[in-house]
Amino acid sequence: MQAERRKRDHEDASILKQELNLEQLAALSTLEQFGWYLRFVRHDPPRPPIGVLCDPDKHVYAILDEFGELHENLVFEHFR
Repeated sequence: MQAERRKRDHEDASILKQELNLEQLAALSTLEQFGWYLRFVRHDPPRPPIGVLCDPDKHVYAILDEFGELHENLVFEHFR
């Protein structure tokens, strides 16, 4: 049985970051200062990868789009 890929530890963040573009990495660097961390990267070809971030203090998830913009009010149909 294959392990769930979305259950990643913080140690795997450097591997996940390799999948992000420069705009996403710049935004993530700032967001990490406020406690956010990269939980997993979603791939939906032909679109660019998007990061899924978690704020453990607020217990919320958000999308980091290909332009480095954070979307906290998730409407998943927008990202399909």
